[in-house]
Amino acid sequence: MVDWDRVGELRSKGWDWDEIAEDPKVGFHPDSSAGDPGRALRALYHRQRSRRDRQGPTSPSPKKVEQVREKRWTLLRVLYLLVPIVAVWAALAYVAPSPVGLLLPAIPWLALAAAVLAILLIYFLLRADKRWTKVYRTTVVSGVVLGIVVSAGIGLVAVLVVGCPYLPPASTLSSQPAPGWAAGTMKAWQDNGLPVVYFYGATWCPYCSASSWAIWKALTAFGSVTGNKPGYSFGSPEPYQNTPEMILANAQVSSSHVTFQVNEYVYGSDGVFPSTSNCYQSAYVTAYSGGSIPFLVVNGQFIHAGTTIVDPANLQQWEGNGWSTVYGSVYNETGTPWSYIETQACWITAYILKAAGMSTATGLNLRSSATVSQVNSDLAQIS
Repeated sequence: MVDWDRVGELRSKGWDWDEIAEDPKVGFHPDSSAGDPGRALRALYHRQRSRRDRQGPTSPSPKKVEQVREKRWTLLRVLYLLVPIVAVWAALAYVAPSPVGLLLPAIPWLALAAAVLAILLIYFLLRADKRWTKVYRTTVVSGVVLGIVVSAGIGLVAVLVVGCPYLPPASTLSSQPAPGWAAGTMKAWQDNGLPVVYFYGATWCPYCSASSWAIWKALTAFGSVTGNKPGYSFGSPEPYQNTPEMILANAQVSSSHVTFQVNEYVYGSDGVFPSTSNCYQSAYVTAYSGGSIPFLVVNGQFIHAGTTIVDPANLQQWEGNGWSTVYGSVYNETGTPWSYIETQACWITAYILKAAGMSTATGLNLRSSATVSQVNSDLAQIS
C-alpha cells in the first residue's frame, strides 16, 4: 500500500517521481506492464488526489493523528519537561549553594522535588503506550536548557543585583583540629577590611546559650563588647532549660581587629530560627548551617556547624540563678565554669587571630598566661 503522506513529504522536498517511486518507505510496487515507475506513480497520485477531492474532506491518517496527540501537553510531556528543569537546578544548586541555591536549597527542597517528579514520570511511563518519541526527546532537551537558564538567572541576579558571594558545597570543606570546626577556601568575609565573626542562634536554644559564653569571651579579647546582657535559655521542650547565657542579639564590638554580626532570636517562641539581615548571612546559613543552631563563622572561611560549641550539660549546676558565677569564672579565666568553656573560647580566639594575620604578641585582652599559651598552641595547629 502506497504511503501517500510520504509521497507528499518527498514531493515537498523536491524529489522527482522516479526517486520517490524507488523510496522503499513509499511502498510503491508497479506492475511490470506499467512502464516507467515514476510516470506510473505520478498518474496514480493524481487519480488518488482527484478521487479524494471529489469525496471531500477525509479523516487524517492514523499517523498524523498520533503526531498531533504527541504534541499536545499531556501530563507525561509536562513531566518530561519538569524533571530535567528541577534536576539541573538541583545539581547546580548543590555545586553552588550560593548563589544558585539561595532561592531554594538543593538539600532538601530541590532534591526532594526532583525525586517526586521522577517517581511520577516513571509511574506514567509504565502506563503509556509510547514512552520515547521525537516530541518527547525535544521536550527533554528543552527542559535541560530551561534548567540551565533558570539556574543561571537566579545566580546572576543574586551576584550582580544583590551582591551574594559564591560558596562551594559543604562537602568541599576540610575538617579542622578544633572539634566541630571546618575550613574552606572561600573568599574572606570582611567588613571595612576586618574579619567578620557571624553568630546565628536563639535564646530558647540551650546549646546556643552555653556556646554564647565562648563567643563573647573570644570577642572581648580583641576589644570592648557592649549591648550584651545576661539571660537563661527558656525552650520548654528542650533539655537543659534555664542554661545561663550571654545574650548577644544586640552586642556590638569596638575593635580595630574584628567586626561582629549576629542574628539571634530572642522572643518567646520555642523552635523559631532568626531571620538573616543580608545576602552574605543568608548564603552561609543556607550553605553550611545544615538547618541547625548554634552556627558560627569566622572570616567566611572557618565554620562551626552541626554540633554545639559548648555542651550545656556542663553548665546545669548553675541553671536558673548561677549567671553571675559563670560570668565571673569566664571573665577571670579561672574556676569550673571556665574549664568547660575555655577550649572553644581559645579556638575562636585563635581563628580570629589567623584571619586577622595577628599573634598573641599583638596584645590581647586575656587575663591568664595559661589562656595565652593555649591560644598560641591552637593558632599553631590552624592550616
